[in-house]
Amino acid sequence: MIDVKYSLMLILVMGAVTQLLRFLPFAVFSRGTPRPILYLGNVLPPAIMAMLVVYCLKNTSFTGPAHGIPEIVSALLVVVLHKWKHNTLLSIVSGTVCYMLFVQVLF
Repeated sequence: MIDVKYSLMLILVMGAVTQLLRFLPFAVFSRGTPRPILYLGNVLPPAIMAMLVVYCLKNTSFTGPAHGIPEIVSALLVVVLHKWKHNTLLSIVSGTVCYMLFVQVLF
């Protein structure tokens, strides 16, 4: 059984490290954020999303029984819902539910 004192110390250390990591950028960039960091802040989010899409669709079989229909329809649903409603949670959950329904019920 884990000791209560050990658990409390663990929680305190994790909280302190989290706070340090949150405050560190403000201390380091107190005179203003450098241009390369601003550039990366603008470029990296779309690049990471593109890499995640490629990673998620890399094993899609277009010659198999489903011909990639669940993946394509679900991905299109995510894009359309996100462009329409601008709600990330709604689009991701809807795409996941759509994919699961396709895989579990139809294919």
